[in-house]
Amino acid sequence: MDYPGNLFAVAAPSGTGKSSLVKALLELDSHLVVSISHTTRKPRGQEQEGREYHFVGEPEFRAMVAAGQFVEWAEVHGNLYGTSRGAIEDRIVQGQDVLLEIDWQGALQIKHLFPNAILIFLLPPSWDELLQRLQRRGEDDPQVIERRMANARIEVSKARHFDFVIINALFESALFDLKAIVHSQRLKYASLQRAKPAVFAALDLL
Repeated sequence: MDYPGNLFAVAAPSGTGKSSLVKALLELDSHLVVSISHTTRKPRGQEQEGREYHFVGEPEFRAMVAAGQFVEWAEVHGNLYGTSRGAIEDRIVQGQDVLLEIDWQGALQIKHLFPNAILIFLLPPSWDELLQRLQRRGEDDPQVIERRMANARIEVSKARHFDFVIINALFESALFDLKAIVHSQRLKYASLQRAKPAVFAALDLL
């Protein structure tokens, strides 16, 4: 089904800078809203309930899965993550552009359910740089970092299934690329036709 709003899904290995780029983009683009995912992991640092994630216990998460409340869900690094179907559909039906910060498994599920969704994958400039970024965060012990690096090799191999790929070597350049993708998608014929049907009808383009 076609919706007037656009749906963007951004995925990346842990430590690539996905959260920072998404946050910066949201501050620059008032027409873009983020869909808050549910997760069973504990909050990190200054994270707050309902801002970065909806933090729930595993029994509650599993109950939501059974009730069909997630448009996608996956296990990542031993924790469960899911995206509410209602939260997405309510917004794009109203014409809002929605951005999902998601893992590669969820992104591919989103594409299956929302064929017009735009999938964006962020790559690190090198494996050495990714390792240094994970170490500089100071959030994980060496065993967790080792697991994240092993998972990153699997995740990076899935980038070929995405519509766009951004190499986050320099934050400002990566942010520019991300903004360009969002803006370009809004100007595509089919996307603009969905967003501005009255204009297209007046011009006999429907």
